[in-house]
Amino acid sequence: MNQKDKFYTLSHTLMLLVASFFWGTTFVAQSLGAEYVGAGTYLALRTYIGIVFLLPFVLYRDREEYKRFAEALSGSVISGKKNNDKQRTHNSEHSLALRKKRRLEIDAFIKGGVLAGLFIFLASFAQQYGIAYTSVAKAGFLTTLYVVFVPVISVAFGRRFDNKLWICIALSVMGMYLLCMKGSFYLEKGDALMVLSALGFSIQILAVSRYSRKIDPVKLTLAQFIVEAFLATIVMFAMEKPDISSVQSALPAILYAGVFSSGIAYTLQSLGQKNLNPAIASIAMCLESVFGTLSGWIVLGQKLSLREAAGCMLMFGAIVLSQFMGNNET
Repeated sequence: MNQKDKFYTLSHTLMLLVASFFWGTTFVAQSLGAEYVGAGTYLALRTYIGIVFLLPFVLYRDREEYKRFAEALSGSVISGKKNNDKQRTHNSEHSLALRKKRRLEIDAFIKGGVLAGLFIFLASFAQQYGIAYTSVAKAGFLTTLYVVFVPVISVAFGRRFDNKLWICIALSVMGMYLLCMKGSFYLEKGDALMVLSALGFSIQILAVSRYSRKIDPVKLTLAQFIVEAFLATIVMFAMEKPDISSVQSALPAILYAGVFSSGIAYTLQSLGQKNLNPAIASIAMCLESVFGTLSGWIVLGQKLSLREAAGCMLMFGAIVLSQFMGNNET
């Protein structure tokens, strides 16, 4: 892997690390929000906040992107009376290229938004619903099992990774277990929902990996939020009875999740995953459980045991090691 590829992998991994930081600190917000509102209400409101947060950026980026594209196409303007026919032909080709680009982008916006939005909704709903029936620590461990599911699903569909990358995945799982699990390990109702959540997030990660190459990643984030908000709103009115007082009590948690987890973190995910090996991406994002634990230690004064510290070190070690594995896949 050359220096340019190394820098690309490192910079995009750092984006995912920042995203995982916001997701990790959102676990506490999710737990607090679950005390006042249902999973559908929480998801709908946080996603609408994410949409409002993203919309100005999407409109600005869209305008600038098409401005640059139009300028590139019109760089060879033909002048002179004798060249009027050539000019009209040039303008027609120019217009056709713009329409073709827009059609391809709309196609990616719809397909990518539906696929990623459906599975981010299913994963987030299972996580938010299940977190009321399990501990935050166990939720953090089980949710981040996508670090295993992503490469396994990828291999099932014919994608191959550097064999050494599996060492990083194993280190991540060991680290997550030491960090999150204490005492005997057994699955209850909430835990099973967290495993389903991990599967959902795995497919969402792979969908983002696929479609972030075809469309502006910020637009892809907006597309999946529109689908998620629509589905969450249906659940909110069909299965729950949200009231103003409950929403007001949960509002600080919803605002934090809406701006930092939805608006910022998922945008960084889409940007960071563009042309990045999805296995490396999943290793970086599973550090959300580390940041969740560290934030509890720093902000809330919770104790960090030697076992938990060892788990953090293993997971950070997996991230560092993955940067030497390369971004190659077949």
